[in-house]
Amino acid sequence: MTATDAHRAINALYRIESPRLIAGLARMVRDVGLAEELAQDALVAALERWPQSGVPDNPGAWLMATAKHRAVDLLRRGKRLERKHEELGREVDREMSPDLDAALDDDVGDDLLRLVFTACHPVLSVEARVALTLRLLGGLTTGEIARAFLVPEPTIAQRIVRAKRTLADARVPFEVPRGAELAARLSSVL
Repeated sequence: MTATDAHRAINALYRIESPRLIAGLARMVRDVGLAEELAQDALVAALERWPQSGVPDNPGAWLMATAKHRAVDLLRRGKRLERKHEELGREVDREMSPDLDAALDDDVGDDLLRLVFTACHPVLSVEARVALTLRLLGGLTTGEIARAFLVPEPTIAQRIVRAKRTLADARVPFEVPRGAELAARLSSVL
């Protein structure tokens, strides 16, 4: 079967399966327009994959599963964005100040200190802390950091990416520690 024949077969199959796909997805996402987009995304995935790998035994189920995975990803992204907006709203409400210039000066210093403690969090390895701190606070490029450590640039790039992912996965708060935790973490910052 040529690629053109495969595309024709996929298009014919899509015409048959699309109403079922859209109906099932609309029930899931509660938005017909979005359901139609998700079904079309599944069609695009089929057009890209099936000419090389062949049409699966149950193409309708494959299309539905692909569309549902994309719907779940989209819903997760939406919820994550919603949480971020709520956090930003609370932050803005909490930090409103009549003397804006003084508040901005103070917030910049506080934010930099928070960033230092976040970049030097104990959940990260020492190498990751140093690389992330040099990148975020020192303004050094990945290449400059790699030359200083005498390691390949991709190694440092991956170290920084992994450090950011680790901080996000561990949900490390963007704050200066207090009390005993401050004393315990101060040495890693200095």
